[in-house]
Amino acid sequence: MPETGTEPPAATSWEYCLYIPNDLRAVTISRRTLRLILTLHGLIRLVDVAELLAAELVSNAVRHTKGPAALRVRWSAGVLRIGAWDADPAPPEPPVPGERTTELEEGRGLALVKACADLWGWQPLSREGNRGKVVWCELDAG
Repeated sequence: MPETGTEPPAATSWEYCLYIPNDLRAVTISRRTLRLILTLHGLIRLVDVAELLAAELVSNAVRHTKGPAALRVRWSAGVLRIGAWDADPAPPEPPVPGERTTELEEGRGLALVKACADLWGWQPLSREGNRGKVVWCELDAG
């Protein structure tokens, strides 16, 4: 087991996928799973922001779609990519402008992702019989 608190070697890459039901409890399960993954891979300094971003992405996937979803986490070349897959191919609603987020009780998720991530986006999926989309964000460890 790698030591916690040490940066993984730059050449090390890995990927995890957690399939989740359409259930709001999946948000907490996803956050805790992500915390464990990052801690065991020595990326503890990314945990707080990564957890926040994953919670927003998974929450959107569960709240705004009817089918199953998945949390995807990938580390490669010093970049952590967090994605939430859902079965709905419709694009996500664009982020609310920052000055308007304080007025809203919900709908701030992607604005928060945009503000905290180094990069974010979405892509439709339709391969190997899978449909839907992935909304993702990246954190550069550098």
